[in-house]
Amino acid sequence: MNRRAGLDTEMVVTAAVAIADQDGLRSLSLTRVATELGVRPPSLYAHVDGIGDIVRRIAGRGARELAAEMGHAVEGRAGGDALRALAGAYRGYARQHPGAYEAAQLATELQQDPEAAAAAQAATDVAFAVLRGYGIRGDEAVHAARLFRITLHGFVALEAEHGFAIDVPIEATFERIVAALDLVFRADPERIGGSGD
Repeated sequence: MNRRAGLDTEMVVTAAVAIADQDGLRSLSLTRVATELGVRPPSLYAHVDGIGDIVRRIAGRGARELAAEMGHAVEGRAGGDALRALAGAYRGYARQHPGAYEAAQLATELQQDPEAAAAAQAATDVAFAVLRGYGIRGDEAVHAARLFRITLHGFVALEAEHGFAIDVPIEATFERIVAALDLVFRADPERIGGSGD
């Protein structure tokens, strides 16, 4: 194989994202990315520092794209309407870009890249903005954002693995999950953390 003219880091990451989205993050290897690009694996080292660097870059891209999708979805919305839009954007990104989404969940990878860490914080800030509409702030907003993320991540992970076998519409389940979160967030913010003394 000849060195591909014009190859750059973005092209390498884009090829890797396509592989990860199609076959999962664990399917990535330098050989597979190089084959996709029509070059030999050593040629990739002119653009990335190995497979770990590629995964970190995918994580950063995933975090940036997820933050952008979420921010766009909630623009001009508040309360339950904003929460539904936020949840829909989160799920939609996970479904459209499962490999990039999976990488974006790797906190350690994100923290190694300041730009990626900033993108992850931007996604968190969108969630915090929605939670402020419920009057949830400070540490309680952190707990509430974690509750949102844990709940949605569990759902999208099971959905990606075809983990819902019972013949009942999954959309109805998703709507109920979001409605349940809305009820929790509408409750006294102090009760979210379980402090009722």
